[in-house]
Amino acid sequence: MLTDKKNIHFEVSERKILLRIFDVILICFSFFIINQLFGFSYFELDSNHIIENLVLFFYITLFGTIFEMYDLQKSSRLETILTSIMVTTSTTVLFYVLTPYYTPSLPDNRIQILYFFLTIFGTLLIWRYAYIKLISSPRFYKRVLLVGEMSNISSIYKTLQSADPNYVIVGYINCENSANEVDSVNDILEFKPNQLIEVIKKEAISEVVIATYNSEAITSKLYEDLLLLLESGFPIKEYTQAYEDMMFRVPVQFVGKDFYKYFPFSRNNQNRLYLASRRFLDVLIAIVGLCFSVIFLPIVLIGNLLANRGPMLYTQLRVGKNAKPFKIYKLRSMIVNAEEHGAVWATKNDKRVTKFGRFLRKSRLDELPQFYNILKGDMSVIGPRPERPKFVKELSHNIPFYQTRHIVKPGLTGWAQVKSRYGSSLDDSLVKLQYDLYYIKHRSFLLDLNIIFKTLSTVVFYRGQ
Repeated sequence: MLTDKKNIHFEVSERKILLRIFDVILICFSFFIINQLFGFSYFELDSNHIIENLVLFFYITLFGTIFEMYDLQKSSRLETILTSIMVTTSTTVLFYVLTPYYTPSLPDNRIQILYFFLTIFGTLLIWRYAYIKLISSPRFYKRVLLVGEMSNISSIYKTLQSADPNYVIVGYINCENSANEVDSVNDILEFKPNQLIEVIKKEAISEVVIATYNSEAITSKLYEDLLLLLESGFPIKEYTQAYEDMMFRVPVQFVGKDFYKYFPFSRNNQNRLYLASRRFLDVLIAIVGLCFSVIFLPIVLIGNLLANRGPMLYTQLRVGKNAKPFKIYKLRSMIVNAEEHGAVWATKNDKRVTKFGRFLRKSRLDELPQFYNILKGDMSVIGPRPERPKFVKELSHNIPFYQTRHIVKPGLTGWAQVKSRYGSSLDDSLVKLQYDLYYIKHRSFLLDLNIIFKTLSTVVFYRGQ
């Protein structure tokens, strides 16, 4: 074996599954103990209560996802996950109590409801504490070695390190023969090319990431060592692959002439069953959304009259599928004549946005009229957000593959919207494009469902833009 130490590491997806599975198992165990001690009847784990138990665990998983209880960045610290646990438990108990057709009738001894709440909350809290101390501890970190031209070591290091709290870059091997200045990075070591095998053994490296843009920079000796590692089954990843797997976005800035390697787009983009199902759900959601909008109409009318003092509904020209322009409908959130000097980027604290308009944006209520765009077929519920023609022209000129986002319908919400901040600059637009291309590349019902949950989290936590 090339490594004397076997470093166990749980991937991001494995940790999320682990959290969900043990949530269910440990809550079942806690209920069993409580029943044995107090003989409560409200939560029993037997064949006569299968439906009730399934509903309970569905609620825990659903609300845990919405309230970000399975966010690994939050789950790595007790002070950040505590709020998610409290809100998830409270909402779960509330819905469980208010759906008596699928759940047990309220007990005569109402103290059981309190024990029900405390059992779930206490179990989740103890399990998350154990997760932080055990699974998120250094013993389960993935130890990584970078290989390639390390002139930009700082940016690569910061990008990969920030993606996963359990991902540790131990050091790097610089393949450049020239005396190029290498960015200094704290806590990361530089090794020589002939030390590859030795470093992997000594540092218990569990993965090698190749970050070279010039294959000729890899010496024959280093190539032989990498080939030996590959033949022995040792994990070796190319940088863009590691970037995409960890960041959930396509690094277009590193894609060159062999771009076709990076864009094996999802088969669902041509899958008629998937597309037909999507269209059916779009129409259904749009109808429900428009009916739901009526509830907020009085609030919007009064708020617009007092704060915005202009036409409540306005339209803008946006670029849709296949770069075809269409009119998008929105509720007014800016002052009248906000763009009398021409279209400009909206910023995070844009002074043109009224106080009531800021509320509409934060709550995402300003986008309710776009359900009509969805009904017309100009948009979908999920997809890249449509941009204005002027900005599309500018961004297409400066960012490679920008027009690629137009091969699918634009969406009311999307992967970029739930994963990135407000796009108010060229750099922000590049990040958003990376997420959009990731969605197009991996488009599926599962990813769509993930986006819906994250969108609900955005609304609940008032993070609209």
